[in-house]
Amino acid sequence: MVSQSHAAEWSIVPSLGVKGVYNDNLLLTPLPHDATYGYWISPAAEFAGKTERLEVSGKVAADFVSYYGGEETNFTNIFLPLSVRYKTEKDLLGFTGGFTRDNTLMSELLTTGIVVRFTQRNQWNANPTWTHRLTEKLSVQSSVQFTDTTYEDGRRLGLVNYQLLGGSGGLLYQLTEQDQVQITGNYTSFYTTAASSDFRASIPGLMLTVAHVFTESLTGTAFGGPRFISTTNQAPGGDIKAHETIWIYGASLAKQFESGSLQLSASRDIIPSGFGLLIQTDRVSLSGSYKISETITGSLDANGYITSGATHTISGGTLAEQRYVGISPKLAWKFLEWWKLEAFYTYGRRDVDGFATTATSNAAMLMLTYYPPKLALSN
Repeated sequence: MVSQSHAAEWSIVPSLGVKGVYNDNLLLTPLPHDATYGYWISPAAEFAGKTERLEVSGKVAADFVSYYGGEETNFTNIFLPLSVRYKTEKDLLGFTGGFTRDNTLMSELLTTGIVVRFTQRNQWNANPTWTHRLTEKLSVQSSVQFTDTTYEDGRRLGLVNYQLLGGSGGLLYQLTEQDQVQITGNYTSFYTTAASSDFRASIPGLMLTVAHVFTESLTGTAFGGPRFISTTNQAPGGDIKAHETIWIYGASLAKQFESGSLQLSASRDIIPSGFGLLIQTDRVSLSGSYKISETITGSLDANGYITSGATHTISGGTLAEQRYVGISPKLAWKFLEWWKLEAFYTYGRRDVDGFATTATSNAAMLMLTYYPPKLALSN
């Protein structure tokens, strides 16, 4: 008789961070304003579990934020992401999702490049996936996406609640050891909820993705395909319908060095927004990190956005084109086994069609984080 043992490893990594912030133009406004300062208290705990077939990871985190001066406000962010992977000989089942409660100034800017004043955003996400290996080189893939987004007092800022439901399916083929090709068909349904007038959009499309491994340390990816957008905008005189085809595309290069990494990407995408419309976002980003010593690491994130409305708003208007550039260098110093000190600086520049002047901001942040010993259990 032969007995089989199924090993399992579980761990929890807690942390507590305290951050002081200063920003001379928090809302990136061209109007007269005062500087804002404040603090963040950020407790968190990351957990992970692994067996021969199952992998589970997630996080429980919060930010307790207080701002004073030019923009006096208090808010609480909550992050509850979850990731699950289960594999068999030929199948891989996955799930990513969870709950996020954050503020629109942070979330909308990082996603679309558009600056929105403060209000709390609550978002549920669920994204189950399935990959089945047909042969050694050919696999079939499918996924479903659901998003439910609500804003607290959103109408004051022109924001409306919305839901997103979509799915995709396609084939992944390993041409060579260095080349991979994927073709995918996808469909997305976007509609507003609890709005004075409804907006709906259906977005079927196709996507071709090619990935190439140039060397062990250099990889590249390129993708592109059409989106066939059909919208229905509710109006007092009757529904207004429109049809449009927009191409989305992008490419990225990632390079690994002995003591660092560098990634460059450029893309165009169509993104649903709480403004009750679809936003076209052109984005260029550069990110890199370098290990200066055993305890000090430097990094840089730079992003440029050009955003405009791909569809009309619920009220029938259009979104003015906006341009945003953000540059953020950072230094991290792990000065003790369980302690890390980080210093950030962020420069932001915003231009909006129709505004006579450009808005700029300078922000400085200092964060101290304590990482207690890792809690681990295995059997």
